[in-house]
Amino acid sequence: MTTAHPAPAGADPALTLHQLDHRGTTSHEIYTAGFYEDGARDFVVRALLGKATRGGADLGEVLAAIAPIKPKDDEGWFAAWVALGERVAAIAAACAQRGHRSSAARAYLRAANYYAAGVNAVNGLDSDEQLLPTFRAHRAAWEGFLATTRWPVESLEIPYEGSTLPGWIFRPDTSGVRRPTLVMTLGSDEAITGVWGEGAEGALERGYDVVIYEGPGQQSMLFERGVPFRHDWEKVLTPVTDVVLALPDVDPEKLAVYGVSQAGYWVPRALAFEHRYAAAIVDGGVVDVSRSWTGHLPHHVLSLYEKGEKEAFDKEMSLGMHLPGSKPARTMWTFRSRPYGVSGYSAVIDEVRRYDVRDVAGQITTPLYVIDADGDQFFGGQPAELAALVPGATLQRFTQAEGASFHCQPLARELTEQRMLDWLDEQIGHREA
Repeated sequence: MTTAHPAPAGADPALTLHQLDHRGTTSHEIYTAGFYEDGARDFVVRALLGKATRGGADLGEVLAAIAPIKPKDDEGWFAAWVALGERVAAIAAACAQRGHRSSAARAYLRAANYYAAGVNAVNGLDSDEQLLPTFRAHRAAWEGFLATTRWPVESLEIPYEGSTLPGWIFRPDTSGVRRPTLVMTLGSDEAITGVWGEGAEGALERGYDVVIYEGPGQQSMLFERGVPFRHDWEKVLTPVTDVVLALPDVDPEKLAVYGVSQAGYWVPRALAFEHRYAAAIVDGGVVDVSRSWTGHLPHHVLSLYEKGEKEAFDKEMSLGMHLPGSKPARTMWTFRSRPYGVSGYSAVIDEVRRYDVRDVAGQITTPLYVIDADGDQFFGGQPAELAALVPGATLQRFTQAEGASFHCQPLARELTEQRMLDWLDEQIGHREA
């Protein structure tokens, strides 16, 4: 992996925020044959198509939904995903009513993922009044999936700082036999259904219990409770671990944790303090979250921040964000910064700079598997850096030649699942029944 290209001299910040509009790339070839010139939309489509192998999308549904949408039609982009979610949720409800549980479960899962795309598409609208209704439609579809899936599932209420975090444990069966367990941690803006096709069902098929939870700043914790992210994720993973280890069918010697996307920071950060895991996987390793925010800022703008001239920095950022054509970056900044719980350009950078694992990575004793994909448009180069910081870490490359490029290799989820779960089986000594 190479690092992101530097911003051209004199470029305005609205058009060079690497994480915010997805235009940065480490490999031109990887980005030329996409579904959209707009990197953000292209990635959404890839991520949805990648869920198809686990029933989280249907290829024709996705491609038909995007076909009529004009390149800069933000309203149409949002409306298309909501309409698709509504249509497939109606199919699910009809199947459930007629007693076709398998059909219902698969349709509810697809509908939940389509609604989740709609939730993220709200960032392109002029207001966020559609956010909660769309999120609640997504959540209703998820609940429909829970009610009809063939996998035994139980809701968890995880004590957290005077309140609770929502979680679910899925089991291969109801035998009560002690099993290896995989705890799955979401990324920064991923829906709960996202990780289903990123290893959850695959682990169930191998005989693992699977725990999925929402932490602060994620999904319902943000949208319904207003609880923001935190950098010290050990304060999250430790109470999750306490609850999981209290479950009677969890083998404490075979406990593993997975983190996707920005959880490639959160999980290593937590593991520096939480040592009860036998193995860990990060699907994209992250050392310093702030680089994806500052890496493409013009030098003269970033230098104001670095010199402590934050008022001037905020002014320059505001000017850049309101230049003609800057709406995509401006709306994405609002969307991406919301979970951090602060406002103001310099205040957001202050906060994201706390998300840095370099000072604690050497404390990690858990065997760590780090995935490193060609063309990662958010954290390029950081997986290898993380693996070098963590004693004994395993770095697994995924390449464009394998069809496994982009952030979290969205179109290579079968290959990803095979490699990481095979590694996990071997690491903890698990054999499928």
